[in-house]
Amino acid sequence: MKKLRFVILISVVIIFVIAVVYWMQRNKPVAVTVATVEKGEIQRTVTNTRAGTLNACRRARLSPSLGGQISSLPVKEGESVKKGQILFEIWNNDLRAQLQLAQSELIASKALRQQACIQSELAAREARRMTELLARKLTSDEVAEKAEGESLASKAACEAAIATINISLAKIALANASLERSRLIAPFDGTIAEVNGELGEYITPSPVGIPTPPAVDIIDTSCLYVSAPIDEVDAPEIRAGMVARISLDAFGKHFFEGRVRRVAPYVMDKEKQARTVDIEVDFISDKDNLNMLPGYTADVEVIIDSHADSLRIPSEALLEGNKVYLYDPDFDTISEVNVSIGLNNWQHSEILGGLKHGQQIVTSIDRDGLVDGAVVKIDTKKK
Repeated sequence: MKKLRFVILISVVIIFVIAVVYWMQRNKPVAVTVATVEKGEIQRTVTNTRAGTLNACRRARLSPSLGGQISSLPVKEGESVKKGQILFEIWNNDLRAQLQLAQSELIASKALRQQACIQSELAAREARRMTELLARKLTSDEVAEKAEGESLASKAACEAAIATINISLAKIALANASLERSRLIAPFDGTIAEVNGELGEYITPSPVGIPTPPAVDIIDTSCLYVSAPIDEVDAPEIRAGMVARISLDAFGKHFFEGRVRRVAPYVMDKEKQARTVDIEVDFISDKDNLNMLPGYTADVEVIIDSHADSLRIPSEALLEGNKVYLYDPDFDTISEVNVSIGLNNWQHSEILGGLKHGQQIVTSIDRDGLVDGAVVKIDTKKK
């Protein structure tokens, strides 16, 4: 009998201990972070599906159209150049000689023109004089006709000499064009990004249909823009002129103001990727893109709609089914409430109903032990 009482007593003690432990654990406050329901601007945005790229507005990958030995390479990578500056030159002494020959022929042609046209003017005067003498019966018809014929011949010789000058000018233009084909000229002010080739090396033009590295790559870094892919579902809402926010991995969480300048007129269909539409976004302030390098990873948020002075909460506080945990500071408990959502983005969600200004909601919704009616305490540390 005593043994039975002892067993019962032990069982009661064990049950009591388990109940106390369970009760203590059940009522242990859960540390949470909270945010206050506030008023402010709320925006609905569309973001790129994959990383975008920072591009230069002007970039030229230049290669010579002629093959030959590199005779001049006056620029280096990273050097700033001006429009019209020679960047690269192939051996072209023969072409220079042809240009000099054409220029010499032009000088000779001008001299011949001067000679022929002076003779033409003298012959014309003589013809007029003979015509006047013939009218006064002081010369014969034969002499007057001969003078007139010589005048016409001299005039033709003058016109032929002028035509010869035009031929010489055309030869000079042809020689210059051939010479330009052996050179690479900077098409705009910019910075040399890459040089492929060394002085004295032999270079050949790129075969048709086979891309090869450019001889000189020049970039204008004074103007930059972001190119980013947008999901085809979101693309119809985007128009040129819309305001956007630009962020770059190299600049952390800093945002730059931008504006959509172009929406591609077709959908990109790439294997194993969602179909997207490329958009281009300019920086509103040219000062923002100082010290940026083309090729940076970039993201854009295009602002589709915006409401000012709206009731809003952090989007991270939303539970599935548009619910939030409302914090009761009087009892340090939380309750699950339904809310109506308007505009929303990754940062904020607009509250149309279910909450009031100044109330506090839980933002650390991933903490263990969070249920409707749970006891909580405010965690002053970061989540």
